[in-house]
Amino acid sequence: MNIILLPESEQNQSRWFIREQRQLTHIYGHLNAKVGDTLKVGIRNGARYIAEIIAMNTTEIEIKVLEKVSLPEKCPITLVLALPRPKVLRRLIMDSVTLGVEKIILLHSFRVDKSYWQSPFLKQLDDYVTLGLEQAGDTYAPEIQLYQRFKPFVEDVLPELIQQKDWAYVAHPYIENKLPKNIASEQGIIIVGPEGGFIPYEIDLLIKNGCQAIQLGNRILRTETAVSYLLGRLSAY
Repeated sequence: MNIILLPESEQNQSRWFIREQRQLTHIYGHLNAKVGDTLKVGIRNGARYIAEIIAMNTTEIEIKVLEKVSLPEKCPITLVLALPRPKVLRRLIMDSVTLGVEKIILLHSFRVDKSYWQSPFLKQLDDYVTLGLEQAGDTYAPEIQLYQRFKPFVEDVLPELIQQKDWAYVAHPYIENKLPKNIASEQGIIIVGPEGGFIPYEIDLLIKNGCQAIQLGNRILRTETAVSYLLGRLSAY
């Protein structure tokens, strides 16, 4: 936890308190903090600050703001991801948020098990977003959208998204084109399929609607490896 995130409702309060048990445990147990120490804090979807602890007890910690500090830059990427296995989803959301993705779209495809859409993990997405923000020291959560129908998304939604970006790539191991270099400063869309990849019909439909298929080398990667590799390449300064 590299930042203490406070709810948006705290923004307009004259006094700020940390009351979430998980955060209190971190401050007391891991930081061994005391009155007079400073903390990195932020308002969810707001600014980030250095704050001083002015009072402490077992149920709350009162802080006062010392100075406002800058937020880490976002990666101007929209990540479209075929809905992965629930446990993989948790890691992917956390890592994508940590790397600063601006928007995440979870999509159904042929090789996505329909049972994944009933997973309780989908109801916990905000928890994973919070963990990713805390790791990165960020406060602004990405927008997350869910689409349970592949074709309507690709034909009706994706082309409009592509018009707003500089490029749109779909990662596919069985293609000759490689990921271009030096595009980190541009806004784009990256699409990653399920374990086993998109089927040929899906790849063809994505290409038909404005995507360029690219490969990441001659090794077949796990979904979480491919996503981390791509975001690392695309967010490199």
